[in-house]
Amino acid sequence: MATSRFDELVEIAGPVSRETFDRLVAFEEVFRRWSRRINLAAPSTLETLWERHILDSAQLLRLAPDARKWLDVGSGGGFPGAVMAILLAEKPGAEVHLVESNRKKAAFLVSSLNEVGVRPKVHAKRIEDCYSLIEAPEIVTARALAPLSLLLELTEPWLSQGARALFHKGRDYRREVEESGNAWRFDLVEHKDKVDAAAIILEVKNPVRL
Repeated sequence: MATSRFDELVEIAGPVSRETFDRLVAFEEVFRRWSRRINLAAPSTLETLWERHILDSAQLLRLAPDARKWLDVGSGGGFPGAVMAILLAEKPGAEVHLVESNRKKAAFLVSSLNEVGVRPKVHAKRIEDCYSLIEAPEIVTARALAPLSLLLELTEPWLSQGARALFHKGRDYRREVEESGNAWRFDLVEHKDKVDAAAIILEVKNPVRL
């Protein structure tokens, strides 16, 4: 028997409600609608939007199931930030911040998430301008934003205060880790990507500049 989308989501993210699933499906529909007007993702990935972007983002929940304060930098079309905002919408005390400097994309994040009944805090600013605005996140995420060394530089103000980073990376991640080691010392755990066998999720803590 074919696996349903709901079952796929539970397998990837852990227990979620039907309402959460319905919100993700609704977000997918809104995303496709907006993608006709602004560039939110590579057109070649739209056919596999559910698997390649939504499920790939949702797997982060299993890596930090008890975290309630999340920050996604360079949110773009909402992966993983918007997906995490939807997954955490029913969690008491959950707070999700999305940082996206492109105003069209920030407007998409506000509009699309409001449409599906979720209201994270969207900051239409550069990451560097948000250090004093977003205090003490537990988890900091980024996907397809920058090389690891630059990500560490951009997120160090939060990571140095105890936050953990969960960074999606592709097949070339080992080179990025090696290069970042020339400027940084940090704790690293590599998590296999459960959606893309060629990808990895890097969990980073305690960065120190060399």
